[in-house]
Amino acid sequence: PLVQSGGGLVQPGGSLRLSCTPSSGNLDYYAVGWFRQALGKEREGVSCISIIDDKTFYADSVKGRFTISRDSAMNTVLLQMDSLLPEDTGVYFCAAESLSWNYPTCPEEHHWGSWGQGTQVTVSP
Repeated sequence: PLVQSGGGLVQPGGSLRLSCTPSSGNLDYYAVGWFRQALGKEREGVSCISIIDDKTFYADSVKGRFTISRDSAMNTVLLQMDSLLPEDTGVYFCAAESLSWNYPTCPEEHHWGSWGQGTQVTVSP
C-alpha cells in the first residue's frame, strides 16, 4: 500500500504539494500515477511518471500547472500543483505498478495495482 500526505484547502491560484510513499519497497522500481475524483464524477488520470527515464505525462487539464517528480532519497513521488483552479477540487489518489507503456498518456486505472488512501484537495475562495 501507499501512504499519501498533503492536500487541503487553498484559494484559486494557490499551490499544494502531494506526496506518495510506499509502506514497503523502493518506489524507484515502480511507475507512479496520480488520479483524482471530483464529487459525482468518475476518477480521472492526472499525471504519471515512468520507471525508465522518469518520463512524465500529464492530462491536458493540468499541463503547465502540475509537476510530478521523484524524490529517491525520500522514496517518495511528489505532485506539485500550482495555479490551482476550482475545477481541480477532488480526492486525489496515487497509484503504483511495475509497468511500462509506449503510448503518450498514462495507463488507465485498472492497470495500477497499489493505491494510496486518497487525500482531499479543495480549491475555493
